[in-house]
Amino acid sequence: MEQKQSTPRSNFADINEVVPEEEAEQEPQQQENNNKRFTGNRGPNRGRQRPYRGFSRQVSLETGFSVLNRESKGRSEKKSLPRSGRSFAGFETRGIINGGGDGRKGDFSIFRTKSTLSKQNSLLPSVIRERDIENSLRGEDGEAKDESINENVSAGRYFAALRGPELDEVKDNEDILLPKEEKWPFLLRFPIGCYGICLGLSSQAVLWLALAKSPATHFLHIPPVINLVLWLLALVALVSVSFTYMLKCIFYFEAIKREYFHPVRVNFFFAPWVVCMFLAISVPPVLTREPLHPAIWCVFMGPYFFLELKIYGQWLSGGRRRLCKVANPSSHLSIVGNFVGAILASKVGWNEAAKFLWAVGFAHYLVVFVTLYQRLPTSEALPKELHPVYSMFIAAPSAASIAWNTIYGQFDGCSRTCFFIALFLYISLVVRINFFTGFKFSVAWWSYTFPMTTASVATIKYAEAVPCFTSRALALTLSFISSAMVCVLFVSTLLHGFVWQSLFPNDLAIAITNKRLTKEKKPFKRAYDLKRWGKQALSKKISAEKDIEPEDESHHG
Repeated sequence: MEQKQSTPRSNFADINEVVPEEEAEQEPQQQENNNKRFTGNRGPNRGRQRPYRGFSRQVSLETGFSVLNRESKGRSEKKSLPRSGRSFAGFETRGIINGGGDGRKGDFSIFRTKSTLSKQNSLLPSVIRERDIENSLRGEDGEAKDESINENVSAGRYFAALRGPELDEVKDNEDILLPKEEKWPFLLRFPIGCYGICLGLSSQAVLWLALAKSPATHFLHIPPVINLVLWLLALVALVSVSFTYMLKCIFYFEAIKREYFHPVRVNFFFAPWVVCMFLAISVPPVLTREPLHPAIWCVFMGPYFFLELKIYGQWLSGGRRRLCKVANPSSHLSIVGNFVGAILASKVGWNEAAKFLWAVGFAHYLVVFVTLYQRLPTSEALPKELHPVYSMFIAAPSAASIAWNTIYGQFDGCSRTCFFIALFLYISLVVRINFFTGFKFSVAWWSYTFPMTTASVATIKYAEAVPCFTSRALALTLSFISSAMVCVLFVSTLLHGFVWQSLFPNDLAIAITNKRLTKEKKPFKRAYDLKRWGKQALSKKISAEKDIEPEDESHHG
């Protein structure tokens, strides 16, 4: 009896090298094999011959499927070559889901600028390409793992997948798109938090200019050269960081988008313009003695204003990025720029614009302060441990106090109110200084030095309005603390960058998946609930019977 063997209907392309002289001999044999294969299938059309439709030989060996013809025990065996996944920008199941834990080399092209799957492997037929991508994005249970790598990640997803006050650590039960053990490219490891270095240095230039020119500290005879050195150092840092981050925008724009949608790091997009305004305010007298031109204020404040329109609009309109959902101490960065812009506007002679910015900044500061202070049930809870990020609470009231003094020319009641609020918050953090230990050093810590510096400048302005020993001692103390913190961070940055080479670790926060790939295994509570319900019902019945028995005895008695 003849045994019929059914084969799958999918066609396989033979990619074995064919000698030109043997092509004519292989064509009849290949046609005969195809006829046998199609006539051997069971069905109503088993006797009908179907034309052979083969794939082109341009199929990639790495991502396509091929057939290896071997003679094993008198018959041919069909095997498929394994896929590495690199041709599809790292869409291999193991490489993505396990974060490269199997030791494979990660494909970082998924974060490159305009990295779309449709532009890769253009030689492959579209049907094969779509089918392989769809299969690679599906799990073992057939559900989709991640719809799009470049899709915008929601703010709630960052809070769910990350931890820490800066949301820079991935939770243990989360997966990332890139390998953790492998060292990533430098541009991918370069975060926008590096602008914190510029914030710290530029604010120090403002501080030492105030110390050199203020009548309250005139007895110190501070030379203006310190302001000049710090100003030049801050300018060099700003140019270097901006140039490096522009390269990241050019080559890894998808990573920039991930940082923009990050609830904490989106506030650092205001930092470059705040630094520019700090540098404009603290220009050394040696470089220019003429008043600043209003065009400088327009150039620096324009991008900041349009960006805050976008962010404040999201806070006001609600949705997934409403304020009670994304509020964190770093949100003060998006508010401080209004007060710094008001100071610069007053220096260029535009007092009305300065008053407008002060009003906008103070209104939003009150809302953010109350939101963070109350910790609404609808918002993400702040960590219980203190962290340098909490120094951001000092920045806005201190800057508001200085801005009011600059606009109206006197340190009156409103300016003093803002100063006293900042001073109280400063003291409430200093008395808990022992809680600031045990945290890993980060470049973003630089951003938390400028609130202390701003508070020092506000104290100098207060010492000018209220000249006494206490005010001057307070101004000198806060100035010394802020300068010492900047010096410590400067030395730590040099050590981590050049000695230990650990300044820029892998930025895991930008590599989280859009959706959680591994589901938590919840215990099956149905049977347990039934047992518990049964025990409770039985105990209630027994207690009810015990209560009835004394009543019956009393009636019988």
